[in-house]
Amino acid sequence: MKIIITSATEFEVATAKQKIKSKKGVDISFAVTGVGILATAVNLVRIFYQGKPDFIIQAGIAGTFDMNMKLGKVMLIEEDFLGDLGVEENGKWKDVFDLKLVKQNKNPFKKKGLKNAFIEKYNTLDLSTVKAVTVNQISTNKNHIQQLIKKYNPCIETMEGAALHYVCNWYNIPYLQIRSVSNYIGERDKSKWKLKLAVDNLNKDLLKLTKTVIDVINLKQSNRDVFD
Repeated sequence: MKIIITSATEFEVATAKQKIKSKKGVDISFAVTGVGILATAVNLVRIFYQGKPDFIIQAGIAGTFDMNMKLGKVMLIEEDFLGDLGVEENGKWKDVFDLKLVKQNKNPFKKKGLKNAFIEKYNTLDLSTVKAVTVNQISTNKNHIQQLIKKYNPCIETMEGAALHYVCNWYNIPYLQIRSVSNYIGERDKSKWKLKLAVDNLNKDLLKLTKTVIDVINLKQSNRDVFD
C-alpha cells in the first residue's frame, strides 16, 4: 500500500514527517510539490508515473474568507475552484466557464468545481468540510475578493488545492486536502497571522488522519508499527 503526503513547502509538515514511518507493507512517503498550481500539477503527475499511489494527502496552511473563523482551525476541502484563470473586464471577474472556453461539466469539473468524491468515506476525524478557491496570486484587492466570494462561495483560499483535485479526479486516485487557517484573506500584516498555531494544529491532525485513513482502507497493520 502506497500513501503519499504532499505539501507546497517542507516546513508545513516537518513535524509529521519526523513521526510517520513506513513499515510492513505500508509505504508512506512525503513529497514537496512546490508553490502554485503549475508546480503542483507537474510534480503530482511525475510522482504518479513513478508509481501510482493508493492514496494521497495534500496538507498545508491557508487563508480564510470567513472573518469569524478562529485562526488555527483545521478543515478538509470538499470542492475546489480555479480562481484566477480567466479575465477581468471593467472590474468584473469572468472565469473560463463564463467565457465559454471550457464547459462547466467537462471532466474533471462538475458545475465549474473540482469535487472530492472520496471525502465522505475518508473524513475519519469528522473535520469540517468547506469549499476553496485556488489562485496563483494571493488575493488582496477588496473588489476581487468580494467577486470570488459571490461566484464560488469559498471558505478557504490556497495556491495548490485545485491542482490536487484536478489531477486526482482525472486519474481516479483517492485523496484528501487538509488545511489549517493561518490568516484572514486580505490581511498582509503577518504579525496578525497565526502561522505557528496553524502549522502545529495541521501536523497534529495530519498524524491522526493518516493513522485512521490506513484503518479505513483495511490495512492489516497495527498503528503502533506505523507511528513512532
